[in-house]
Amino acid sequence: MKLEKYSIGTGDRFGKQGKAQLEAVKRAQESGTEIAIVWNKSYREHSIIHTDPVSVREEAESSVKALNWKGGYYVDADHISLTNVDLFLESSDFFTLDVADFTGKKAAEKEINAFTDKYRSYTGKLSVPGISEPLTITEEKIRNIAGRYLLAVQEAGKIYHHIEKSRGRENFITEISMDETEIPQTPEELFFILAAIANEGIPAQTIAPKFTGRFNKGVDYVGDSDRFAKEFEEDVCVIAFAVKEFNLPPNLKLSVHSGSDKFSIYPHIRKSIRQHDAGLHIKTAGTTWLEELIGLAEAGAEALDLVKEIYASSLERFEELAGPYSNVIDIDRNQLPLPEDASKWTGEQFASALRHDQSNPLYNRHLRQLLHIGYKIASEMGDKYLNLLEKHRDIVGRNVTENLFSRHITPLFL
Repeated sequence: MKLEKYSIGTGDRFGKQGKAQLEAVKRAQESGTEIAIVWNKSYREHSIIHTDPVSVREEAESSVKALNWKGGYYVDADHISLTNVDLFLESSDFFTLDVADFTGKKAAEKEINAFTDKYRSYTGKLSVPGISEPLTITEEKIRNIAGRYLLAVQEAGKIYHHIEKSRGRENFITEISMDETEIPQTPEELFFILAAIANEGIPAQTIAPKFTGRFNKGVDYVGDSDRFAKEFEEDVCVIAFAVKEFNLPPNLKLSVHSGSDKFSIYPHIRKSIRQHDAGLHIKTAGTTWLEELIGLAEAGAEALDLVKEIYASSLERFEELAGPYSNVIDIDRNQLPLPEDASKWTGEQFASALRHDQSNPLYNRHLRQLLHIGYKIASEMGDKYLNLLEKHRDIVGRNVTENLFSRHITPLFL
């Protein structure tokens, strides 16, 4: 199974927007660009919403059939570990191996020594095509990299081979997630992480490294975009070089776990993948759930009242909701409207505050982040929420499609 050059991960919390999401990807195809769609949903999201992995496969197949889609599509077991991977084996064909808990923990000293010995030949000045200055590699640097990342890659190997035993080597796509660390990986670190991946026999087709800056949920990138551009391009070059050095899959590409809507760095990503003829996998995740709320707000009446209720409950339960996402949100509670004030908003006002249009003076990134993590409230409403999604599926679907196509696909790929 080979992942296409360009692919987009589309989370769908409640499993109702598959056709609307696929419609955006189909528009890209009609514009001459092939993009594979990857429906992703994590164990945490399934746990909060009380769904099961099979439901994502069912939604994907239903959407593909309804739109007569002939392009690539996959179902991603997002951020899985050995403790929960078995739940996804039947329904998924894309596995994002999350080994963040093992990053920074040391492998056995003899394994670090063996890794250092194996790759000692790279010490000195290492020229990577596309990077202006050669990388300086020392034995100490290799040892330090192994000390920080080798155990994590070995854990990824355990998860991969467990999946392989069940599904067969050719029947799924593997992504390695290295993004949930405190410090961005250097080009040297990424090079030897890829060496370790090859060493474990993992045919990774995408890798998600840590980049500089903040990738908060649902809002734009916070950081030095020029520095990001340099890091991203160097990573593209390191991957191309490592593919040849370590006999990794030739379609191995960067995966950007964006948390959605990192619009200010999209031009840099676009420029780099075009300049180097590189692939890209980007995960947009919870942006679809927010478009559901925007559509319901625009629908007015009881749908708008429900959105206001979700907001008020999210604010009341702030600490509970924010806890699992504390490292990927920056919410100033003083910038959040009081529920009694928000209750007086029109549908247009609420939609404007929530929609990610930074040119709109009503846009409120703090409200947007809070509601991004507030899907648990909607889940607890059960049919009350789902029935309104169905009742207003046209306006909700229009927002989902337009957001994915115009704000994400077009600036990145078209």
